Formats: sequence, structure tokens, C-alpha cells
Amino acid sequence: MSLTDPSMAAVVGKQIQFKMKSCIGMFSTLVILQLLALFFALGGSGMLGGSGSMLSYQINYYSIDIIVVFTILWAFINAILIKTKAYREDDFAFVTNRLSSNLSNIVFLFIGSIVGGITASLSGYLLRIAIYFLFDDNQQMIYSSTGYNLMDLLVGTIAMIVLIFLFSSFGYIIGTLVHLHKAFAYIVPVAILGFIFLFEVSTEIHVLMEIGSFYFGEDSFWLFGGKAIITLVLFLAGSMLISNRLEVRQ
Repeated sequence: MSLTDPSMAAVVGKQIQFKMKSCIGMFSTLVILQLLALFFALGGSGMLGGSGSMLSYQINYYSIDIIVVFTILWAFINAILIKTKAYREDDFAFVTNRLSSNLSNIVFLFIGSIVGGITASLSGYLLRIAIYFLFDDNQQMIYSSTGYNLMDLLVGTIAMIVLIFLFSSFGYIIGTLVHLHKAFAYIVPVAILGFIFLFEVSTEIHVLMEIGSFYFGEDSFWLFGGKAIITLVLFLAGSMLISNRLEVRQ
């Protein structure tokens, strides 16, 4: 029996370091997914064209939306996977409990959200470089002003990190429910889809559109950030409460 009584912060710190080393493959997957999404983004997100007697033109729109979507899916899936048995048992290499395990997982997911948010935000510049070399000499590029102002880039990156962390927290609570009982792997998606279908049929309100409008329809970064942070805190708090219902090692 050890006479050393490690502090919670020390245990969480060691677990985070271990997860960063053992889960390095997750970040390699992120790079691959973002490069794949970049390839798809080169196809453009929209096109507008026209012609007259003396002139014809074609306008192609490019955005990093698909890169953001791939990054969100990466974060969401990894948040579920981190609650699987293989990853959970790694925590028992340390003197740990449910609280320290959850805290280290949350910090790890936040670090992943930071990496994903920064790379997704900066991928816009990589997309512009790629388009520049793919364009013919007689084509002209017109850039959006967003992202050239340092403050806009900073705010956009922070918003991206919050958004990715929001979906990570949603995936984490789903993973926790599945950990509680394997039946939730089937119950949760069926319940969500069933609720959406029944609600839309009875009220003629498009749930997904309303949710998207609630979070992403805000012109103010602070309102969006406030809503997203409150939601992700509720998800993470719910995950920790559910974890407390589990046995010491399960």
C-alpha cells in the first residue's frame, strides 16, 4: 500500500498526458479527414453563370463548410469512442475514480476541439492557395473579406472551437449512455429520430432547422457562444452524473 496520496490535479494531469500519447492516431485521422474534405471543397460549393451577345461568365463559390463538417464528425465520433471499453480500461493504469476519468476525458476532448478548430479555420488559406494554382491565367479570384482581419480570424477560430466542443460533448453523453447500457446504442438514435418525426408531423415545425436557427442564426458571437457553452456544460454535467451511477469498474 502506497503512502503517497496523489492530488486530483496530478492524477488528471497524468491521465491527460497518457491520452495525448496513446490517442495520437486520432489527430492523424483528423489531418487525413481535413485533407480529404479539402479535396472535396475544390469542387466548389455553388456556381452562377450567364452569357450575352458579347460576354459569358461563370462564378464558382468556394468555402470550408465541408472541412468544418468533417472536423465536427471527427470530434463527435471520437467523443463516443473514448467511452468504449478499450479506452476506459486505460484509466485504471492510474489511481483514479470516475471524476478524474471524466475530467481527463473532457480536457482531452477540449484539446482536440482546439486543434480541430484552429486547423479547420486556417484551412481556408490552404484552400485559397490550392485554388490559386488551379486557376487559369484568364480567371480572377475574388476573396471574401472575412478572415483577413486578425480579430475576425480570432473570433471565427474561437467560435469554431466552441462549435466542435459542443458536438464533442454531445457525443460524450451518448457514449456515456451506451456505457450505462448497450441498448442505448439503439434506443438513442431511434428516440431522437422518432421525436423529430412526431414533432414535425404534429406541429409542422422543422426541428433541425429550428435548432440550427437557435444556435447559428445569431449575429452576435457572444449570444452564440453563451448558448453553445450552456448546452455543452449541461451535456458534460449529465455525462458525469450518469457515470456516477456505474460501478467502480465497469
